[in-house]
Amino acid sequence: MKQFTLRVDDQGRVLLPSFWRKQQQVKASTELCVTVNEGGGLVIETREQGLRRARALVRRYIPEGVRLSEEIVADHRAEAARERQG
Repeated sequence: MKQFTLRVDDQGRVLLPSFWRKQQQVKASTELCVTVNEGGGLVIETREQGLRRARALVRRYIPEGVRLSEEIVADHRAEAARERQG
């Protein structure tokens, strides 16, 4: 894990390191997601990084190849069938 220091200017802005911007393909119009962690620190990531992190989290609980939407539809159909039967 790389660690570096950023300085805040008099308008509250920070300059992101060029190596990181190049590595993550961050351009002038790129939107970054900022999260405040439990300790009050800021976590800055690109949308793609956030999506990768979210997908990895979901995969810990839902196996590859499982489609939740299909399972939900099947559950609704089964419930509807049970209601029709009495």
